[in-house]
Amino acid sequence: MRVARTVAAETVRYEEAPIPRPSRGHAVVRVRSVTLCGTDVHIWEDDYATELPMVQGHEFSATIAALDPEDEGGAFAVGDDVAVSPYAACGTCYACSVGRPNACGAMSIYGCYEDDGALAEYLLVPLDRTRRLPAGLPVDLAPLWEPVSISLQAVRRGRAEAGERVLVAGAGPIGLFALIALREAGCSVVVLDTDRERLAIAAELGAEAVLAVGPGFPDDGQRRNLDEWTDGQGPSLVIDATGSPASLAAAVDLVAPAGRVVAVGISDRELTLSMRSLPIKEIDLLGSRNSLHMEDALDLLARHQDACRSLITHRFGFDDLDAAFRLLRDRTVRVGKVAIDLPEPSGEEPALAAASRGDRA
Repeated sequence: MRVARTVAAETVRYEEAPIPRPSRGHAVVRVRSVTLCGTDVHIWEDDYATELPMVQGHEFSATIAALDPEDEGGAFAVGDDVAVSPYAACGTCYACSVGRPNACGAMSIYGCYEDDGALAEYLLVPLDRTRRLPAGLPVDLAPLWEPVSISLQAVRRGRAEAGERVLVAGAGPIGLFALIALREAGCSVVVLDTDRERLAIAAELGAEAVLAVGPGFPDDGQRRNLDEWTDGQGPSLVIDATGSPASLAAAVDLVAPAGRVVAVGISDRELTLSMRSLPIKEIDLLGSRNSLHMEDALDLLARHQDACRSLITHRFGFDDLDAAFRLLRDRTVRVGKVAIDLPEPSGEEPALAAASRGDRA
């Protein structure tokens, strides 16, 4: 099989590698589609907390190509279209012990922290992290379950309830998926961003209003609009999907007393807050990482296919990864999610079929 290995900064090399064989509790899957995110760009640029070389790709869909004989007749069958969680938690740290493995301090992630990413024609995956796609969910859309699940985690960390007025800062994919989840939950949502094209998409996806962020945000008119929308109270929940310290500081300023602020955007930049902000307003300032909601994210994606598909702005073939990465970091072009479609197999994968019948030494 072929794999695409990022071997140095901005350098992808296509290599031949053995097709893996199934083992008990693990299936061989044929990767169908991969979507790329900002983390993938940082890895490609060699600007991430991992070491190259690396086979990237953590948002993906696949088809089961081979099972170990011990797993045949179980929950999965060869030919099933599936999604696979890229996350592996240690199971023993404090976060894992309290049911929050998404925050595990020893987290390993396919294509980010370990060299088993999905930019390969085949991949060996654990069945306990594999889910069959919901009926009607196309395999080329299914990789979006992972960013959808990150947004859903932020919404649930914020304890969003029907009727609440929620501010979402950032109209990138995570913010827009959060908007979709919040609207389904019955919330009224206003979206903030510096980019008017992104704000137009948020309006199309059901935002109550959109506000363009510029120097001095919020200006007097924007603050009046927010006061009118919230009866002078401020939003009860703010989800910050920007990674901008200024945006998170604004969220703390704008949220209602006793409200919640969820930070899902990530940055190494330092945040400065007045020490009066948190205690005087008695707000909950919450972090949100990865997800606990794989099945729910798949179902949400299946229910909102048209809205979610609209956020995939570009598709590339497997051989065009360099062009895909360069586009993804291009600030002169509106880029949402970028999808990579893997080639269809030639023939009937006879070696895999033999392996699944238990051809063992």
